[in-house]
Amino acid sequence: MALGLEVTFGFLIIFLIVLFGPFKIRAIEHNLEVFLFICGVLAMTISGLVEIPGLETGWRLEIIEEALTAPLHVGDIYGIPIGIVQIVLVVGLIIYKWHPPIHNAIRKMTNTLSLKVMAFILIAGLGLVSSVISAILAAIILVEMINAMHLSRKSEVDLTVIACFSIGFGAALTPLGEPLSTIAVSKLSGPPYYAGFDYLFKMLGIYILPGILAFGILGVFFLGKVDPKEHEIEGQDYNETLRDVIMRAVKVYIFIAALVLLGDGFKPIIFEYFTKVPSMALYWINMASAVLDNATLAAAEIGPILTESQIKSVLMGLLISGGMLIPGNIPNIISASKLGITSKEWARLGVPLGLVTMGIYFVILFVIEPIL
Repeated sequence: MALGLEVTFGFLIIFLIVLFGPFKIRAIEHNLEVFLFICGVLAMTISGLVEIPGLETGWRLEIIEEALTAPLHVGDIYGIPIGIVQIVLVVGLIIYKWHPPIHNAIRKMTNTLSLKVMAFILIAGLGLVSSVISAILAAIILVEMINAMHLSRKSEVDLTVIACFSIGFGAALTPLGEPLSTIAVSKLSGPPYYAGFDYLFKMLGIYILPGILAFGILGVFFLGKVDPKEHEIEGQDYNETLRDVIMRAVKVYIFIAALVLLGDGFKPIIFEYFTKVPSMALYWINMASAVLDNATLAAAEIGPILTESQIKSVLMGLLISGGMLIPGNIPNIISASKLGITSKEWARLGVPLGLVTMGIYFVILFVIEPIL
């Protein structure tokens, strides 16, 4: 059944508020986690006003349970359950306890290799290994490396944004990397694709691997100059308290729970409109994953009925746009929380970089490939 005008309008208002609120209202920017959670509650409430055959909508016990548990278990790494909150908390405590030797070791490495070489290694290296160590661990490593490098604020933000694009790309190559890839492989595991562990690598590797290297090269040009004297400080710049470490984990928990509610709440719109448009248009419409959970969009759009060309366009659209804004993917959330990056700071580079990257891959997928 078609969604009513009131319901569609309600979803549109929430989406626009989520998209523009953090840029326009300082109170929202400083309380982004709570703001997104409230928007998620509103989206879930509105979704309960509609009924779509075969689709569960509105408040129900399983979605409440998922919102409560998803931050604590987003996947398995070699059979071991793992969650964003635990990693953020445990690694935060490790850094809190042993930050002087850890940061000094990173600085020595930076002085030996030069900052520009370190930037390339950081961006390209984490992108390439994120599908094995997971996007979560890659993001944790990223923020601690950047914390210790003593970059200017602009260079710090630019390097983080570009690295998160790279990590988001690389994590999609195996089911270990992130929820989106896990869901995609699961939904395509039957006929006609019989997707296995290396399915996404075989299908997307030719697009993603050059992209990761390109992000690494781009990061070198965005890295500004740093005063060498800054590197003489040995751990004195670390000023986090134990409360800061714990509160960061709490904020990440609320953030992930909010995205679960937002993603499920917007399901009626996704199923009613997104899944019915041509793949070329869907590629651009999937820029919605900049503010919605891309795993939810993948779950709604990916299926064995799609051609491989359609699957590629859906996944690439989700992966690229996921780096544009902070809520877009897990590495963004972790990095922005740890480094105190605001939505405006992230979007200053994230949005134009995402749009340019979307344009390049659009030409590759929809102009060059059909000719070849």
